[in-house]
Amino acid sequence: MSSIPATIDTLDTGRRSRLDARHDRIFRGVLRFCALLVLAALLGAALSTLWGGREILFGQGLHFLTSTAWNPVEDDYGALAPVFGTLVTSLVAIVLAVPVSFGVAMFLTEIAPNWLRAPASTAVELLAAIPSIIYGMWGLFVFVPFMARIEPALTDTLGRIPLLGKLFQGPPLGLGLLTAGIVLAVMILPFITSVMREVFLTVPTRLKESAYALGSTRWEVLWDIVLPYTRSAVIGGIILGLGRALGETMAVTFVLGNSYNITSSLLMPGTSISSSIANEFNEAVGLHRSALVALGFLLFVVTFIVLLIARLMLRQLARREGR
Repeated sequence: MSSIPATIDTLDTGRRSRLDARHDRIFRGVLRFCALLVLAALLGAALSTLWGGREILFGQGLHFLTSTAWNPVEDDYGALAPVFGTLVTSLVAIVLAVPVSFGVAMFLTEIAPNWLRAPASTAVELLAAIPSIIYGMWGLFVFVPFMARIEPALTDTLGRIPLLGKLFQGPPLGLGLLTAGIVLAVMILPFITSVMREVFLTVPTRLKESAYALGSTRWEVLWDIVLPYTRSAVIGGIILGLGRALGETMAVTFVLGNSYNITSSLLMPGTSISSSIANEFNEAVGLHRSALVALGFLLFVVTFIVLLIARLMLRQLARREGR
């Protein structure tokens, strides 16, 4: 008689195992479908923009990629100036935002008193959620007049430095590549700071306390313990910020100046891929519309290449850490 309950338990266990295995297969299938759906969406976006810009890409080819001309009257289009503006403004934004984000994140996790950490962290997260058009309006009505007042001082000081001085020469318009880069930096700074802060909080307290016990200063703990422990994740957060800066539209459109010229000065107006599309797409027809859609495809390609390079650098760094 005692073998009957044992047999029932064995049957229940086997039924439960089969049920768990079926649930695992369903869960794995759903996750695979979601992953493939994301890839299909990305591929569809790339192919649709490639198809929409086929007239200019296959008709003008290399001329479209290397020319700085942009003349809708004569249907003469070149993507070099928008690509140049996109890369320069994103580079300025990353150069300015990363050190400040690193410092703010370090302050919030290691230096700030306990009563200040929670309100300041909440404020940073709220700033990261502000729509980009608000940053653009702030840049146009507040920051552009401010830049117009200080650009003569930049030209008189930094503009006299050999080689570097060419970057700070030009009329005090307020609008330009430098202004757009700074506005982008302000926009992505809370985002990168929030990511870095969450990453720094994952560092085990014992590691830091051990370093302090051995006589390390706060700077040594930050530089030799916290940063090496979180280096890969920090670079990942910077990559995400760079991706947002590359594709930003409204914050750049308000303050960039929208000039299809390539210049060595950061004080001169320029254009970007996203701002060109935003400004002209409603009125574009024919080859003009095809050129703008082709710019969208180039933005996809440029963003993919930049992020791919960053990922390769991250992988190389991970390999070096593994050694």
